[in-house]
Amino acid sequence: QVQVAESGGGLVQPGGSLRLSCAASGSFFSINVMGWYRQAPGNQRELVASITRGTSTNYADSVKGRFTISRDFAKNTVYLQMNSLKPEDTAVYFCNAGVRFDSANNYFSYWGQGTQVTVSS
Repeated sequence: QVQVAESGGGLVQPGGSLRLSCAASGSFFSINVMGWYRQAPGNQRELVASITRGTSTNYADSVKGRFTISRDFAKNTVYLQMNSLKPEDTAVYFCNAGVRFDSANNYFSYWGQGTQVTVSS
């Protein structure tokens, strides 16, 4: 019922920038929260940034001041602007959408396939 698709990943030099986009589509009632996670080889998947319907944001300490999450929930879209990228940011970035299918307060998480971000000179 829900498809989540990321785009914008790629290879960038240290200090460079990328903007990731994520769009959720399908049949659902609403989206409460959207966020970005990342996972590098040997590491656990970690939260990078999230944003709620009320525009409350949360960032990992490692990206504060460098990354900015924004959203257009009317378009079921979330963005991640990544500046001053470091090699440590290299990972597969996954988009997550917390959705509900009716008026009940039950939310379900859906994941995108991921987009590779590689920061290297």
